[in-house]
Amino acid sequence: MQHPTRIAELISRLARLDAGESWAAELNPAQRAALDYLSRANRFSRSPSHVAAYLGSTRGTVSQTLKALAQKGYVEEQRSESDKRVIRFALTAQGEQVTALPRALTEAAAALPDTAHDTLQAALEQILGRMIAANGGQPFGLCHACKHFTAEGPGGFCRLLAEPLSPEDTNKICHEQVTV
Repeated sequence: MQHPTRIAELISRLARLDAGESWAAELNPAQRAALDYLSRANRFSRSPSHVAAYLGSTRGTVSQTLKALAQKGYVEEQRSESDKRVIRFALTAQGEQVTALPRALTEAAAALPDTAHDTLQAALEQILGRMIAANGGQPFGLCHACKHFTAEGPGGFCRLLAEPLSPEDTNKICHEQVTV
């Protein structure tokens, strides 16, 4: 017998426990989520609107979150050289340090047997994919798994943005990603 309500309850409870850890680093859960996103996003996907889209929040809320993180020294604002209106955020050394701290949820998942881990990951990816599709959201997948990616140069090349990629960009998530 299937119990989809129980699955949703478990996911929600895990998310709340994980978010609760944020307070230990003097961050609220929204700030920790923004830091986590920025640590995983490539250089093209670090604007306030990208953070908002990924987190399912408003741009206003995310702008205030990023402002607070900048005041605490976790992120820094970067303006585009070609268009000064374009703002991106990057982690500072302090922000990188916080996102590198061990997380109880990650450690609990790592303790699962490989077969259980693989099965759970596949099931959660299916649930996430369905929810993103139902809400018309972006998948935010990895650069190297995108139809716009080509393996030219040291890190690759994005045909959509007509930009060379660094090896670091290639292994990070992108707002423009379209799965092959």
